[in-house]
Amino acid sequence: MQNEMCLATQQLSKQLLAYEKQNFALGKGDEEVISTLHYFSKVVDELNILHTELAKQLADTMVLPIIQFREKDLTEVSTLKDLFGLASNEHDFSMAKYSRLPKRRENEKLKTEVVKEVANARRKQHLSSLQYYCALNALQYRRRIAMMEPMLGYAQGQINFFKKGAEMFSKRTDSFLSSVSNMVQSIQRELDAEADAMRISQQDLLSVNESVYTPDSDVTSPTINRNLIQKAGYLNLRNKTGLVTTTWDRLYFFTQGGNLMCQPRGAVAGGLIQDLDNCSVMAVDCEDRRYCFQITTPTGKPGITLQAESKKEYEEWICAINNISRQIYLTDNPEAVAIKLNQTALQAVTPITSFGKKHESLCPSQKVKNAEMESDKVIPHESSKPDSTQLIAPGTPIQFDIVLPATEFLDQNRGGRRTNPFGESEDSKNDEEDSILQQMFVVRFLGSMAVKSDDTNEVIYEAMRQVLAARAIHNIFRTTESHLMVTSKSLRLIDPQTQVTRTTFELASVTQFAAHQDNKRLIGFVVRVTEPLGEESMSANIFESNTEGEKICYAISLGKEIIEAQKDPEALAQLMMSMPLTNDGKFKLLNDQSEEDGAIPEERGEESEA
Repeated sequence: MQNEMCLATQQLSKQLLAYEKQNFALGKGDEEVISTLHYFSKVVDELNILHTELAKQLADTMVLPIIQFREKDLTEVSTLKDLFGLASNEHDFSMAKYSRLPKRRENEKLKTEVVKEVANARRKQHLSSLQYYCALNALQYRRRIAMMEPMLGYAQGQINFFKKGAEMFSKRTDSFLSSVSNMVQSIQRELDAEADAMRISQQDLLSVNESVYTPDSDVTSPTINRNLIQKAGYLNLRNKTGLVTTTWDRLYFFTQGGNLMCQPRGAVAGGLIQDLDNCSVMAVDCEDRRYCFQITTPTGKPGITLQAESKKEYEEWICAINNISRQIYLTDNPEAVAIKLNQTALQAVTPITSFGKKHESLCPSQKVKNAEMESDKVIPHESSKPDSTQLIAPGTPIQFDIVLPATEFLDQNRGGRRTNPFGESEDSKNDEEDSILQQMFVVRFLGSMAVKSDDTNEVIYEAMRQVLAARAIHNIFRTTESHLMVTSKSLRLIDPQTQVTRTTFELASVTQFAAHQDNKRLIGFVVRVTEPLGEESMSANIFESNTEGEKICYAISLGKEIIEAQKDPEALAQLMMSMPLTNDGKFKLLNDQSEEDGAIPEERGEESEA
């Protein structure tokens, strides 16, 4: 028996030394415990030669606290964890019922019951989580006591039991044991103080207004931050499970740089679900659910469909993804850049002079045109910018969807004239083939409005300001994506899915065109047309492009130069000699740009038409 006790004591000494290698999730104050246990290891080695049967005393002072810690404290934490899991599952079930509430046919009684159920589930989950977290916090103190108190009783029992212990151990050991006892009492006092503080915190947290637990409580006037460059929270993800069936999974989403990440419950890290660079996001109607939006890839392919919990989350997610798609996060001060880009909405009621000083840089064709005009005029005084009312009449309505859907376009062409399966007339197709300039860009239509003047590109800047301000004020996020085909005869907007020509602008009728100086992706042009009664009307069309607007301006400028050069064969031949041409004799533009810049190669357009 004595030999068995000696072997057990030796093994105990080794285990005390190995404690520092154990990983504990709530490690706090382990340095003192480890150093103390190291010293206890030496004490145990010295006591190894004096061990006799101490079964009863060891059972009372050493084994019992460990059993209590294992059977009481650890079991309590495990039980609270299970209760928290049940509350979380109940909350997920109630949120699923809330997410399925119809938008068109609202049942106030059903909605009230579901909202009350969600609030109760959240309160229950909150209470169980607080109890679970408090138990975890208390466990980090109790597990330190559970290791120290048994060893203290063991050492004191050995010294008191053996008379020879007084001769073997010095006063240094007594003082050490006294300091350990004081440390255990200090930890116990910290635990009591922490428990009181956590109890007060629970009372404060549980005494908040019920609106904290109610989803979408501020639906009438939510406070929305439109300058976010990162966002995190729970969303419902739409998954197709068959040809016509879908499921919605509630997952945790967060942005990381230019990526949208998703982390399922129980996962240790998130995974990439969507690259947000140069993508677009728009609100969609999906399965009669509220607050749904869809992310579209830069190539125009529909991406994932998500559903937010509330109107505030819904609009902030859309704004954050829009800001990230512009790659603002790569700048030195992304917050300031986001605020500057969204400043347009705040300046909706300010005159054009406060919109910012415009740069003097113009497109090549614009410079030539302005230079010719200035050479024929004598300017007596320094020119000043026109007033906004001279450019656009106050109260002019804005059209946010100038482009016709493909079905409407086909209906319009079902008259006495036959069209081909792609919605293009034979004349437009022949004009495209005869054109020596063809360049395609991915654009999104933002708005169109009537203007009073086309003498200066200031009218385009003012139209950009009013269109963007109106979209921000009225929370209009949806845009129509098209392919803008620039030829030497016209500007055509083509449906990227069906290759149907949605609308056409004659290049000769385009009198002004310019790109925004701050937001390089904004492009606009003014079109002058003659009405049936002989009156002329002018309208400004504003677009957002995946590439720089200056490239589109350059293509339009070259198209106008070709129109002028076609009047003189020698000038046309000289122009063609100065520009690189493709194998079929057409102008070759932006050869060094990749598809990521937004320009779509000619071969790709032909492939989609086939």
